[in-house]
Amino acid sequence: MMKKKLAEILEEMGFIDADQMRGLLPLAEEAGKKLGTLLLEKGVVTDVQLAQALAAQRGMRYLDLTGFRISPVFFESIPVDIMYRYQFVPCEEKDGRLIVAIADPGDLFRMDELEVLLEMPVDFVVSTAREIGETLKRSEGTQAILKEVSEDFVIGAAAEDEETVLAEDLIKGTSPIIKLVDTIVLNAIQKRASDIHIEATDKGVIVKYRIDGVLYNAMDPIDSQHHRTIVSRIKVMSELDIAETRIPQDGRFKVRLKNKGIDCRVSILPSVFGEDVVIRILDKEYLMTEFAQLKLEPLGFDEEDLRKFRKSILEPYGMVLVTGPTGSGKTTTLYAAISEIYTDEDKIITIEDPVEYQLRGILQIPVNEKKGLTFARGLRSILRHDPDKIMVGEIRDPETAQIAVQSALTGHLVFTTVHANNAFDVIGRFTNMGIEPYNFVSCLNCILAQRLVRSICLNCKTTVEHPEQVFVDAGLDYNNYRDHPFYEGKGCVECNWTGYKGRQAITEFLDLSDRIRELILDKRPSSEIRRIAVEEGMTSLRASAVRKVLAGITTIKEINRVTFVE
Repeated sequence: MMKKKLAEILEEMGFIDADQMRGLLPLAEEAGKKLGTLLLEKGVVTDVQLAQALAAQRGMRYLDLTGFRISPVFFESIPVDIMYRYQFVPCEEKDGRLIVAIADPGDLFRMDELEVLLEMPVDFVVSTAREIGETLKRSEGTQAILKEVSEDFVIGAAAEDEETVLAEDLIKGTSPIIKLVDTIVLNAIQKRASDIHIEATDKGVIVKYRIDGVLYNAMDPIDSQHHRTIVSRIKVMSELDIAETRIPQDGRFKVRLKNKGIDCRVSILPSVFGEDVVIRILDKEYLMTEFAQLKLEPLGFDEEDLRKFRKSILEPYGMVLVTGPTGSGKTTTLYAAISEIYTDEDKIITIEDPVEYQLRGILQIPVNEKKGLTFARGLRSILRHDPDKIMVGEIRDPETAQIAVQSALTGHLVFTTVHANNAFDVIGRFTNMGIEPYNFVSCLNCILAQRLVRSICLNCKTTVEHPEQVFVDAGLDYNNYRDHPFYEGKGCVECNWTGYKGRQAITEFLDLSDRIRELILDKRPSSEIRRIAVEEGMTSLRASAVRKVLAGITTIKEINRVTFVE
């Protein structure tokens, strides 16, 4: 029986018409490319449509791998490096035969070789190369590699500008320490970690990842005898002094993960048991993917606070202040605000430390204190550059505060952040920096305080019943809430068994009404200003957090971790 040509199948399936095909066949021959490759490059068909056609051509089944995770059982029986090298996904074992997803059912030699390597009968199904790659990345593959490469380092048992880390390269014959460090970094990136902590203790070297703001152990403790070698490798990558172990050192290196560039900032501190290392991961491509359509809605603001905040950022001039501790999403909020109000008619300039990700059409300046480019000096230069709107990454000192306030008073719209516990502490911070209350009140549009709470994993979300004591400890009236449904995550592969995946903002929005302005000018206590603000409709951080719990977005335990009980 003659096998149908791919062109015929694509036409029969309605993915392409005969006229298009007649024009494209000669192009494929001239370029010496497979027809499917050319169709993908031209955007005539999608990778899913092509995979479905290839499956039909070979009499195979197409399998959609969206959200699929490889069973941990297969990582025990099939070497991870084979999965990466041959780009396949083991799906299930049925009647003594292994079902395997591949992208190219025409590569018979590779299929035969794979069946020999797996040492069992194999039934092949077809999926897309993109889905196979994402499944390998999404599954516990790198965790398996990490476990494999760290076996020789557990207890009881080169200087370049740009490092290249590929999962498939980790199984090759590089130095064991290089392989271990590279795998720790790769695994952290794939688990969405923001930081890697390498801690020296009396019981060995502990490696932790910070995911969604919380630290988790990444692997079993490593024997202390390997500690200096691991730290030395990181110093070499960061171009730091290997011989110096008694003073803090800061550096950075860049990871090239396939086609993705990731900046890593390194901080090394001496401790009692040796040097501790923290690596901050700045995955700009991940951020750009997450915030491709950067808007305020996905950040999780209360509806009323969002309405008021939008009104403030549309004012012609003044200061929009966002406050909160480190890692509370202040910069992301400002990016979203600027992205929403951006037009070609305005000149928008930012000064940041560092520039976390690029916004199209906006001039962004990174602080460089070693070269003398501070926030204050940069802000002075920005004002001579004819801006309409300015973003100052952070106000740290009286000079920057003074210039920012003057900028807001002279007709610019200034977005900035300051470290404070809540919206009312900001007033004291500016007063202590020598800003006259009258100037501060005159320029201020609003103060937004925010925190981030972890969201319950939707994949393993389940209802729970809390005893009365939980409500008492959380400052909630048991009688009001005992019949309300509450939720938690049981823990699954999708959320790394934490029960949480992703974060949302909780907010406290202080609108500068005439009454609030008068209280600030009279230097009234923060407690009195807070009481009046609540009377005028302000929602506190705690109240915003409780709303998230009642909406089934987060848990009582999580809001107790992030906010004070009122």
